[in-house]
Amino acid sequence: MKRLRRLGCLGVLLVLVGGCAAQVSALHQQLVGLSTLAEEDQETFDAGEGNGDGIPPRMLQAYRSAAGQAGKFAPGCRGMRWPILAGIARIESNHAAGRSVSESGDIRPKIYGPLLDGAGVGGNTTAHPDTDGGRWDGTARGERAVGPFQFIPATWASTAPAGHRDPHNADDAALAAVIYLCGRGRDLRSESQLEAALFQYNRSKVYVADVRRWIDQYSAGGGTGSTNLEGVKGKARTVLEAALSQRGVPYSWGGGDAKGKSTGSCCSPSGKSGASIVGFDCSGLTTYAFARAGISLPRTASAQSQRGNRLWTLKQMAPGDLVFFSYIPGQDSAIYHVGIYLGDGKMINAARPGTRVRIDPVASMSGFAGGARLW
Repeated sequence: MKRLRRLGCLGVLLVLVGGCAAQVSALHQQLVGLSTLAEEDQETFDAGEGNGDGIPPRMLQAYRSAAGQAGKFAPGCRGMRWPILAGIARIESNHAAGRSVSESGDIRPKIYGPLLDGAGVGGNTTAHPDTDGGRWDGTARGERAVGPFQFIPATWASTAPAGHRDPHNADDAALAAVIYLCGRGRDLRSESQLEAALFQYNRSKVYVADVRRWIDQYSAGGGTGSTNLEGVKGKARTVLEAALSQRGVPYSWGGGDAKGKSTGSCCSPSGKSGASIVGFDCSGLTTYAFARAGISLPRTASAQSQRGNRLWTLKQMAPGDLVFFSYIPGQDSAIYHVGIYLGDGKMINAARPGTRVRIDPVASMSGFAGGARLW
């Protein structure tokens, strides 16, 4: 149920939907009715074949290859996708950042976590005695996690398949992660089973939520060349570069302004508060990006639709245009969401609570309502 706040003598209702405030008349609200869900309560779009923005090509190759071999090495496993592996590796090692990855997948320098001696480093309070004599983790004083997926040597020994026995090799490590996550025939298409697999990997609800956000981001934004700004000039390029620089910043209900990301407010239609989250909602992100090009925008998606020249089809749109989404076709007053068109059917998007600024297909949001060009 949407939360409504009366605006006194103005005679309109302020409906807070999908992260941006949009004014909708009482009549429009009746037309929308209870059958329309807030965008944040809809199923997250999952293209399943995202482009892997920000992932080193050799690491992305390892994730794709391992996911494709799930049937061979983890019979009965369903729903394994490379974005699941990428989400974990992003949290565990930032895709082996700062290391070189050879053509054969070997990672150098090797990646070692802190010594798990119970001293509390990294949140660990349980001592893990040595099991590998320092073979994989470089020390016989105890255990420490190794490789881009940060396996403890004891877990590695029981997980890695024959012929794939080096946790410091991208291909071997990704394949072992597939086997570990798949367990005894998990169906990772199920949200509950996916979260159970992630929780087994690291018994922390915060960890699970962080990995899920990255899985969502890598799953969306399908296709290739989604950040190619070749040929984009002037204010449009400034706007896009500003918005793209904020990828990965958390969604914050009511967050963001012309100066940048900020804490938001309470609360979204489903009760999510942005008061403790530094980030952007949809119109906060557009306000910030266009301010970098010297263009001032009002703070709500509906009001932003009244600026510039309106465009009504995706074919009319060019990189840097605003792109809108409405509950009622042809009614700008019912617009609930805004993004920045990137080209090739994609946009830069602060989608909903629990996500981060990312690249999404325009089709990932319902109710396409055209766009606007502000120059």
